[in-house]
Amino acid sequence: MKGFGIVCFLLVLAAAVPALGAAREIPPFVSTGWLEENLDNPRLTTVDIREGEEYHEGHIPGAVNMFFGYWIIDKDKLQLELPPDGDILALIGALGIKTNSLVVVVNSADNDYSRANATRVAWTMIYAGLKDVAVLDGGYAKWLAEKRSVSSGRVAPKAVEYKAKVNRAVVASKAYVMSKIGKSTIVDDRDADVYFGVATEPFAPRPGHIKSAVNLPIPWVYTKEGTLLGRDDITAMAANVTGKDKSKEIIVYCNIGDFSSTWWFLLTQMLGYTHVLLYDGSAQEWAADPEDPMTVYSWH
Repeated sequence: MKGFGIVCFLLVLAAAVPALGAAREIPPFVSTGWLEENLDNPRLTTVDIREGEEYHEGHIPGAVNMFFGYWIIDKDKLQLELPPDGDILALIGALGIKTNSLVVVVNSADNDYSRANATRVAWTMIYAGLKDVAVLDGGYAKWLAEKRSVSSGRVAPKAVEYKAKVNRAVVASKAYVMSKIGKSTIVDDRDADVYFGVATEPFAPRPGHIKSAVNLPIPWVYTKEGTLLGRDDITAMAANVTGKDKSKEIIVYCNIGDFSSTWWFLLTQMLGYTHVLLYDGSAQEWAADPEDPMTVYSWH
């Protein structure tokens, strides 16, 4: 009965959440041209999440630095978990970000993991109450390739006290996912061969996917140059795999919670889906228990 009560509480909490991605002032993915034109906007904060040494060697003018590693923790033998709420709010405040700030997250974006880390930080910021958080499409790699202006050294942000209510309803627990098998749409965002069960990864050595899950691999949403596909293609991908009902519940997961943040971000911030949760423990937690139901050699 205790578990049932927790599930009911989460259902009520999720139902109370306002529409995700509503009334944004800036696009969820901004181009290098857009960012260059808006660098002087006093409300804009560009957050570079590369390692400090890379940032010091060269960064987008005005960008502040907070390495990706500060946005995640290891917890209960799981990697890439959310830090405590107070720590997240303190990180945001240390960067000088206010509740009405416009934020652009920048990473190198030269591979799938780097691109996913940027959406993971954006997801964390939205979890922490920010509304207008964007990711730089193509990242710092594209900015450099286009020979746009670069600064060196460190930009010291003016810290503020950031206060906001975290949105716990965008996070799904293992128990909650278990209760939703066959009821909600569960989306596995890993590569197709891992989803199908012909390959495994170190994070989740058991082959296959969560029972009833469908597959939307993150690498498919990017071009070979590392920029996002067109909106029409992404819309079609989502509609044909998750369905066109944007109000139904969708739970996304991957290996450790990085790839899935990209589809969470696309679904809620770009496409207008209003009830999407991210299973933070993802396959790493699920596959660790042999009793958790997994399916191999099946596309659903």
